[in-house]
Amino acid sequence: MLPARILAGAPLALVVLSLSGCSFFWSCTETTAERGEAGARVQVEDTSGRPLGVTAEVVDWSLGPHPQVPSEGDQVHFHYRFDGADERSGIHGPAVDACAVDKERVALGCQTVYSSQARLGPDDALTGDDWLTVEHPEQVTGVLLIPNDQSYHGRTCEQDSKDGGGAHPPEPAGAGDQL
Repeated sequence: MLPARILAGAPLALVVLSLSGCSFFWSCTETTAERGEAGARVQVEDTSGRPLGVTAEVVDWSLGPHPQVPSEGDQVHFHYRFDGADERSGIHGPAVDACAVDKERVALGCQTVYSSQARLGPDDALTGDDWLTVEHPEQVTGVLLIPNDQSYHGRTCEQDSKDGGGAHPPEPAGAGDQL
């Protein structure tokens, strides 16, 4: 059994060690945001679910061969826009996952689209277009956006137990995900 004098000084020693950066325990915690409700028009949200003041929208989509690889058959060509995103807002700016879906809203192919890849239009919206590769283009009934901002990629606890952690966006959507 330890003397009472040693036990009384233990909390003070732990405080001193913690303040000096020599803590025995790194309190690295992290969470993954819940995937938001996909739609053709969504309010982009941060990792805590708060709106960023940016709206992302699928303007239109069509099936057709990609001009650079027509031999691969029909793919999904879609146009999108970001309203409220600043074209100077960082390297990538807000980003959302775009997914071609079937009639059951099962993703057939997805990719992340960044507002910084879009061009500033006359109405101050950032607009762009992209292609989604899908195995069965005949099953595509629409293109949906997932509202979670995918542009934040902070360090994880596994990468850096002292400075990592915090909230992270959900895993990017992929083929087979129910949206």
